[in-house]
Amino acid sequence: MDQILFYISVYVPPLLFAITLHEAAHGYAARYFGDNTAYVLGRISLNPTKHIDPIGTLALPGLLILLSSPFVFGWAKPVPVAIGNLRHPKRDMIYVAAAGPAANLVMALLWAVLLSIYGSLGIDSDVLITMALMGVKLNVILMLFNLLPIPPLDGGRILIGLLPIKASLTLARLEPYGMFIVLGLLLIGGLDTFLSEWVIGVARFILRLVGL
Repeated sequence: MDQILFYISVYVPPLLFAITLHEAAHGYAARYFGDNTAYVLGRISLNPTKHIDPIGTLALPGLLILLSSPFVFGWAKPVPVAIGNLRHPKRDMIYVAAAGPAANLVMALLWAVLLSIYGSLGIDSDVLITMALMGVKLNVILMLFNLLPIPPLDGGRILIGLLPIKASLTLARLEPYGMFIVLGLLLIGGLDTFLSEWVIGVARFILRLVGL
């Protein structure tokens, strides 16, 4: 029981920050490029309850952690974007989609800086150190997972914006089936191993950047 409480205390705060700022970044970018949909609906917010999906944000990641899964993933309620309201829809959607993973990268760096500060101050609290490490890891996971080139993930939408019109329309048709494709790839194996290796590599690189 104590170990479960420990995991909850070090996992939940960085997870809530990660998903909240990820989704808010999408909404802010959409507003910057001309679409106020997320703003009107109150989704450009640092309030986690605006973005939490009970299953994707809490139940599934928690279950995977309890089962000692080598790869933990989940999702938040997607920020609504009316692509037609963007000033240059095809181009601007690239930036709107990239804003979420970019926010996770910045947060991973900030958690790493915080971990470095703990070291310089001689702070050896297991909770604080593990929370900061989890902050780096969770944000790297969210960044890389969302950059997979499968719509409706951010990477898929970025690719739709980059491809020529005909190819982008073909890829966009996969969006209703995208999450089923991702889950299928996870079930047959390989994707979790691939992502885990990238997560470890990117997390180590970020920690080295701050001298750890």
